[in-house]
Amino acid sequence: MNYLSKSSLIVITATGLLLGGCATKEDVEHAQATADQALGTAQHAQGTADQALSAAQGAQQSVDKLRADMETAPPPQPRHRGQRG
Repeated sequence: MNYLSKSSLIVITATGLLLGGCATKEDVEHAQATADQALGTAQHAQGTADQALSAAQGAQQSVDKLRADMETAPPPQPRHRGQRG
């Protein structure tokens, strides 16, 4: 093969690769729609995670209050149940 034939073959191959890699308008629109859907799903998941975090923080506050109440409460008094017979 001479130099011109090699160059032509390279140009044709490169052009084919470049054209084969081009996306159609529909491909781009589909990719955008998929990305939009993924973003919506991620935002919903973030909202759910925020709600779960809020609920967990509320539960932790309740536990902390209960512990504090138990620490300051007087010890329970034994109950006399009378004679056993």
